[in-house]
Amino acid sequence: MVKCLWVLAGLVLLAGSACAKPPLSLSNIQVGRSLNPDRSVASITSLFKPNETIYVAVQTREAGSGAVGVRWMFGTQVIDQPTKQVSYDGAASTEFHLQHSGGFPPGDYSVEIFLDGKAVGKRAFKVGEL
Repeated sequence: MVKCLWVLAGLVLLAGSACAKPPLSLSNIQVGRSLNPDRSVASITSLFKPNETIYVAVQTREAGSGAVGVRWMFGTQVIDQPTKQVSYDGAASTEFHLQHSGGFPPGDYSVEIFLDGKAVGKRAFKVGEL
């Protein structure tokens, strides 16, 4: 009976690991003004007006799961650092956005991308008058 329980426990562990998705893999980073229905950026740009919402789409290839995070920066100052737990069955986009009700001060900004806590890319953009 004990031997059967060990075999059963081994089969459950094996089945669980076979269903686990691999880690996420970055394919692209998009920054812009609006989103498509698939959460990719519709209007890619690196220059924004102070009152616009700024979107970033972290695009990953193939199936995978893990934590997607971004670090929004104004110069050397961290503005926000959200993270989302995701699981995808194929290539996908994870969306983050930044808003400021009073408008962003003009200047140089950036967004750094993290997959499972590891930095994998960065995009710079500016806020100013167009």
